[in-house]
Amino acid sequence: MPPSAAEIEEIFRAEYGRAVAVLNCSFGDLDIAEDAVQDAFTVAVRRWPADGLPPSPAGWIITTARNRAIDRLRREASREDRHAQAALLHAQSEPDEEGPVRDDRLRLIFTCCHPALAQAAQVALTLRLLGGLTTAQIARAFLVPEPTMAQRLVRAKGKIRDARIPYRVPDEADLPDRLRAVLAVLYLIFNEGYTASSGRALVRDDLCAEAIRLGRLLAGLMPDEPEVMGLLALMLLTDARRDARTTGQGELVLLADQDRTRWDRALIAEGQDLVRRCLRRDQPGPYQIQAAIQAVHSDAATVADTDWRQIVQLYDQLLAVTPSPVVALNRAVAVAEIDGPGAALALTDRIALEGFYLFHAIRADLLRRLGRDADAAQEYRAAIERTGNAAERDFLERRLRAVSAH
Repeated sequence: MPPSAAEIEEIFRAEYGRAVAVLNCSFGDLDIAEDAVQDAFTVAVRRWPADGLPPSPAGWIITTARNRAIDRLRREASREDRHAQAALLHAQSEPDEEGPVRDDRLRLIFTCCHPALAQAAQVALTLRLLGGLTTAQIARAFLVPEPTMAQRLVRAKGKIRDARIPYRVPDEADLPDRLRAVLAVLYLIFNEGYTASSGRALVRDDLCAEAIRLGRLLAGLMPDEPEVMGLLALMLLTDARRDARTTGQGELVLLADQDRTRWDRALIAEGQDLVRRCLRRDQPGPYQIQAAIQAVHSDAATVADTDWRQIVQLYDQLLAVTPSPVVALNRAVAVAEIDGPGAALALTDRIALEGFYLFHAIRADLLRRLGRDADAAQEYRAAIERTGNAAERDFLERRLRAVSAH
């Protein structure tokens, strides 16, 4: 059966980061790499429905993109375009790059996280190039308007071009300086996979798997960095619940309602072992603390067995290390399990996250538990307006209908 347009789009979304990374190595230019992959997508949409899927879609994408890019550069080089001539020469030589990072996609993360760029720009640019996220998805991750993020990406690429920042693997001694941004990139790629900001499905398995794969590579590359270990533990412990987060029909299932027999015990054991190793190092950082919170959840056989007081204490520690309204919001959820929804609602009144759908969804749930159905309905509507994910929206709409019926 020939692939549908949606299936072709899914393949390209999964292979986008790898293709851009490989072509960037070939041509030494991110814009050329991105444009070439987009050209290959256009060709695939036209050919694959008639010809069927190639034996290796990933290889086809890279080969087609490279050929399209070379054809384009040859045309431009013939017009004495020096930039095209340089890119064509780079592609023809294709030197083997030596350095501590061998994986193309991990190398692309490190090279995008150049210290000449602001950290927010480093993270946003890498999410665009490696994760294949749209500008709108990245804007949601940063809680900023889409036009603001679009300008940030343009400025980042412009700075790379104008300052002639080389896209190369840094020396081993320079890797730690870029670590913070690299960790942020992996964290956001995983988050986008675990709860997709748009589309029908709640989860993007490809992004979750890719973030964990890169996290394992990074842990092997920098085994003495506790925050690397902490992030890997956080992703493993969170990903262990992935299968239980949706029904067979793709409907969202809250943590409290999940069938915990469906949690992946092997991932939990691996993640908990990493958390114990982090505790022995006694150098707590934000990813390690978040991993410890997930470890407490994974220890509980039922939601009633959850040690919520320990979770609140860990959130207090996390707020001290990295204060943010999102952390405060998550802490309020834990407080609700100890002191009740009224105490948690009072805490959310002090948090400024009006543009964040989860802020309104949490407030709606607290109001529902307090019996304030009209107020809860208003918050559910605000949450529905702010989510682009269909599974989340369906869940919120079911809750809205329930409180409205009361």
